[in-house]
Amino acid sequence: MHVHQVGEEPSGVVDGPAAYLDHAATTPMRPEAVEAMLPFFGDTFGNPSGAHGPSRTARRALDAARGELADVLGCEAGEVVFTSGGTEADNLAILGTVAGRPGTVLVSAVEHRAVLAPARAVHAYLVPVNRHGVVETGALAALAAAARSLGSPVTLVSVMLVNSETGVVQPVEALPAVLEADAPGALLHCDAVQALPWLDVASLAAGCDLVSVSAHKFGGPKGAGALVVRGRAASVVRPVLRGGPQEAELRPGTQNVAGAVAMATAARITAAERAATVRRVTMLRDRLADGLVEATGALEPAPRALRVAGSCHLRFPGVVAEELLLLADAQGVAASTGSACASGAREPSHVLTAMGWSGAEARESVRFSLGATTTVAEVDHASRVVADAVEHLRAQ
Repeated sequence: MHVHQVGEEPSGVVDGPAAYLDHAATTPMRPEAVEAMLPFFGDTFGNPSGAHGPSRTARRALDAARGELADVLGCEAGEVVFTSGGTEADNLAILGTVAGRPGTVLVSAVEHRAVLAPARAVHAYLVPVNRHGVVETGALAALAAAARSLGSPVTLVSVMLVNSETGVVQPVEALPAVLEADAPGALLHCDAVQALPWLDVASLAAGCDLVSVSAHKFGGPKGAGALVVRGRAASVVRPVLRGGPQEAELRPGTQNVAGAVAMATAARITAAERAATVRRVTMLRDRLADGLVEATGALEPAPRALRVAGSCHLRFPGVVAEELLLLADAQGVAASTGSACASGAREPSHVLTAMGWSGAEARESVRFSLGATTTVAEVDHASRVVADAVEHLRAQ
């Protein structure tokens, strides 16, 4: 695939807003991924669990996709369990581990709700983060030691690789040594859903027993994901769903062959283009952030060196983010706050409050997230629109 330079418009961009800056929510599908999945909506429709010709064809495609994704994730093909997405992969990692080995679970305070919700269901403890949103390994070690002293040793630790709101990279590489010292025997789960476009997951998560990914975050389809179940984890994790023996008896149900093939295709291309994409998007991200900081006095919650290339997370003092996003959307700029609805009301981001922000400060935060298809024109349009909207709201 052609690699685009700054100032060059990528071809094949789907129709949409004048500036789509919400790639952390979902990405446009890569044309190659669309092409790869189309046969499985037509003549190649077999169930991969069958024994006849059409089923064997589907099984070969599924096995090839499993191997291709394993190459990107740095694991064996048999360690890839296909799921319906990142949420199911996270649930399987947490609930499946506790089902197989009850004990204390530790998760970082800034995890995605797909981790926090099942973690709360098993009464997990939260590991605090510093003011930049980085997990404090000392606190993790202390919590693990405390659990062991109380007779309930840690069975699982879950820390994401890239935060979905701030883009901050967590010290996942350092965690196996911490667990070896203070939580021997504990499994390590990494939610890498936001990481694959920007980081070498195979290298950074090599010490993790369980790794979650989701196709639609890197140009694949929605409804397709995977959980790496590596080494010793295979003898611990139990299925969350009940049914047939598919996916090494960890995820029953007929596999989404089209989704798996498209996900593997998107992962392969993303990995091949990653270095060039990171260089280009870093310049675009800096262009957007520098422009908005200068024009509006926006604040950045964490240094750019701690964040992935696609993350432009800003706080606009004195401006309610929801109002800003409504004005921006009217001018074709798609972005988000990164926070979620709870009980029918807009709650402040749990990520930002865990970093020490007040509720009012958290509600001034906007997540602009760039991706492989982002252009200079989009960034410049967004910069003008957002700056004008901030000025308008502050003048009220």
